Amino acid sequence: MTATTLPTEHALVGGRRSDLRSAAFAFALWACLALVCVFLFLVLATIVQKGLARFDLDLVTQQPSKINPAGAGVQSAIFGTLIVIGMTALIALPLGIAAAVYLEEYADATRWWNRLIELNIQNLVAVPTVIYGILTLAFVVRGPISIGAVALAGSVALALLILPVIIITTREALRAVPQEIREGSLALGATPLQTTWRQVLPAAIPGIATGSILALSRAIGEAAPLILVGATTFVTFNPDNVLDRYTVMPVQIFNLVSLPQIEFRELAWAAILLLMIILVVMNALAIWLRNRYFQRW
Repeated sequence: MTATTLPTEHALVGGRRSDLRSAAFAFALWACLALVCVFLFLVLATIVQKGLARFDLDLVTQQPSKINPAGAGVQSAIFGTLIVIGMTALIALPLGIAAAVYLEEYADATRWWNRLIELNIQNLVAVPTVIYGILTLAFVVRGPISIGAVALAGSVALALLILPVIIITTREALRAVPQEIREGSLALGATPLQTTWRQVLPAAIPGIATGSILALSRAIGEAAPLILVGATTFVTFNPDNVLDRYTVMPVQIFNLVSLPQIEFRELAWAAILLLMIILVVMNALAIWLRNRYFQRW
């Protein structure tokens, strides 16, 4: 009797200890999550409270002004942000999606150069953003290309920044498409290119769109690489094209916070609130696209 009951008692005691450790670990995780949520709520509440004081029509219709800070706005930064992000999308999206399609659908995983490309893409995601600014400064703003500190240079820096993210998210979207769709298309006589273009890519569009919007929303809040490539801190005119001088909202906010007048700080809070609203709208659009076009295979 004793020999048969002892293992059962030990198993019960070990099971209780394991349950207690699991419960303690889960409690610690929830406590950390609650603490982060509290800090996030306090930050958001502070931004909303202080930003509403200057969140008016002048914010988007007036140019920055050091003479009349009470009536100044950030129109030049808004236009600059739109031009830079628009050009970033035109550069990064076609390159990123094409690279992902090649690596996922056509590349031979046994070749060393394909494995090297995949390894570098994975590592580039963790590279500090300022490095992309340094590279763009050395090769695009100056160096071989030498286009100067214009909006196109900022777009190139941001495109390099989000390109690895677009490639990875696009590959994940392509992997989510069942292999049976490819096999069925090929069995019906379609070429691999036709299968990719007419079957795989349309089925992966929700995931590709979601990842692309999230990558662009990351780029729209970056300031470090753009400061290196010539995003001017104080611009009182709207850029006409990608070869004009420019500024963007994160750089404009950085400049306003450093000024001593209280009116500029109030304008900075309002600009932060506007930038947050833009980011929330972009993320909400990504979530809507994912839920709207999600397919359960």
